[in-house]
Amino acid sequence: MTEKEVGFVSLSKRTGASDASWREIGIGILGYGFMGKAHTNAYKKIPYIFWPPAAKANLISICGVPQDAAQEAAQRYGYERSTSDWHELIADPDVELFDNCGPNNLHAEPCIEAAKAGKHVLCEKPLARSAEEAKRMWDAVHEAGVKHLCSFNYRFVPAIRLAKEMIDAGEIGDIYHFRARYLQEWIMDPEFPWVWRLSKDVSGSGALGDLGAHIIDLSRFLAGEPASLSATAETFIKQRTKPGSGESVPVDVDDAFEAMVRFENGAIGTYEASRFAGGHKNGLTFEINGSKRSLRFDLERLNELEICDMRNGQGQGFRTVSVTESEHPYMSNWWAHGHVLGWEHAHIHTIHHFLDAIANNTDVSPYGATFEDGYKCAVICDAVLASSASGERIAIEY
Repeated sequence: MTEKEVGFVSLSKRTGASDASWREIGIGILGYGFMGKAHTNAYKKIPYIFWPPAAKANLISICGVPQDAAQEAAQRYGYERSTSDWHELIADPDVELFDNCGPNNLHAEPCIEAAKAGKHVLCEKPLARSAEEAKRMWDAVHEAGVKHLCSFNYRFVPAIRLAKEMIDAGEIGDIYHFRARYLQEWIMDPEFPWVWRLSKDVSGSGALGDLGAHIIDLSRFLAGEPASLSATAETFIKQRTKPGSGESVPVDVDDAFEAMVRFENGAIGTYEASRFAGGHKNGLTFEINGSKRSLRFDLERLNELEICDMRNGQGQGFRTVSVTESEHPYMSNWWAHGHVLGWEHAHIHTIHHFLDAIANNTDVSPYGATFEDGYKCAVICDAVLASSASGERIAIEY
């Protein structure tokens, strides 16, 4: 497959500063768990993967509770200091970028306060527990004039970036269908204990915000704006045991949802997400059917993009493109062709993109998701729950 056929634009020629005098950006991160580890891994790898780097991240402070765990995380990850108070983290004059990897109920207030303090803000997805909360966050970063990114990291998987470039180049033609699902199985056991992701007050929603937000964002990124949807959501296990106390507590978020979507460009599609899909560990898949080509992607085979060419009137089925050539998006920064990347690499690409935006005053969008994108995703998530509750089709209005 030639460059013209796949329609990519190499990113290897734009890697940041032209000499060793790059910007240094002080990082303050809230959260030392799964996402804190993933983001820190990115900060540490960027300087030698993207050479010369757009900026060098100085790991200043990490915040979490309890204090001794935060101290241990600082030692483990290489941060200069630690705190258990996010107010102290934001007030630190050495912190220029506030990275929020906390639980969903700690997204809005710290991010808003960081913006008011003049810090650039990176926040994990979903941006907020509701559209109203997300709008306040977007307003805050806009008014402060700081850079902002919502970490929809799958936009930076090379195969998905290649799909985006093909779509933007007109190689797919008119889009007829976008269908996506994100399936996991990790809470199927009725004895699995209650965790914060099962609380509406903490998380806002269940599979919808945790998994569905990713495919909703990808639909906007690849297929266009949704116009309306009809959805249903379900909670399969309605009580869980709280660790420590042994108390039985209600589960008040969705375990799964399905939605039928109409897009503004005339395409139709589906969203599906579940944490009760036995056999699926981290199964994000999507398919796009256009008038010229169809595209298919599976996160569990994230180095591959399946392409079916319909330009002669009838396709001959999908063929698999290994997105590992040096001319493919981001790949010139990594290994020899055929040496595949993993899940963590999308975070490295995402955070490098954001550091570049800060250091060189470039735009976060359209490739990176801004807080505006996070807000629009939250509007669609709210519409899913509203449709499920009412049984009616809901128009998407920002």
